Amino acid sequence: MVETASVDNPFPGWDGSIAGARTLQAQLASRVILHDGFPTPLRTVAGFDVGFEDGGETVRAAVVLLDAGSQQTLETHVARMPTSMPYVPGLLSFRELPALLRALEMLSAPPDLAMVDGQGIAHPRRLGIAAHLGVTTGLAAIGVAKKRLCGHYEDPGPQRGDRSRLLHRGDTIGYALRSKPRCNPLIVSPGHRVSLDTAVLLVMRFLDGYRLPEPTRRADRLASRRDEPRTPVEGTLL
Repeated sequence: MVETASVDNPFPGWDGSIAGARTLQAQLASRVILHDGFPTPLRTVAGFDVGFEDGGETVRAAVVLLDAGSQQTLETHVARMPTSMPYVPGLLSFRELPALLRALEMLSAPPDLAMVDGQGIAHPRRLGIAAHLGVTTGLAAIGVAKKRLCGHYEDPGPQRGDRSRLLHRGDTIGYALRSKPRCNPLIVSPGHRVSLDTAVLLVMRFLDGYRLPEPTRRADRLASRRDEPRTPVEGTLL
């Protein structure tokens, strides 16, 4: 009987080793679907991001659910869990996925689409955090990363919407997208049940004058605690 992933067992079959994590990534990457399989029209989209508290001892996963038409925020949730794995390049999802799954559970209903601050298939083993979340949950998912993890691209043009292919070992694994003039490009790649070109179009759809699309921009603010009210310090004026 094949075990299914859950918050309590997010990595079924993993022996806890680095080598085992990379083997599991390769297995899960073979299950990534790179054609469009999300509901149309989209009703809801969720943005996911992860931060850390307590000097890195606590993972803080944020999810923001938006109405796909009006882009109104419908729900926000934060899940906190003890950090169970140190940072290992290329294995970020093994550090962050358990808390993301818990945040997803907090939503009143699964979203039609997940946008994750991180990589989709733009990853050396084609399984970044967005792809891992997508395959584990079955959600259509897109990775929207602030930096490149692997591959190379020509610098896209200066205007909003200009893009260039991200190439790695002869494959197109995503796009470098200029989401805002005079800003560094985003790395956009499909995670699951979304095609390469559609991933870029959906990110463009949710841009509203900022570098990040609204789902991950709002999740980023929540994960990094920038939306929390500042506590006044006695004797100072704010």
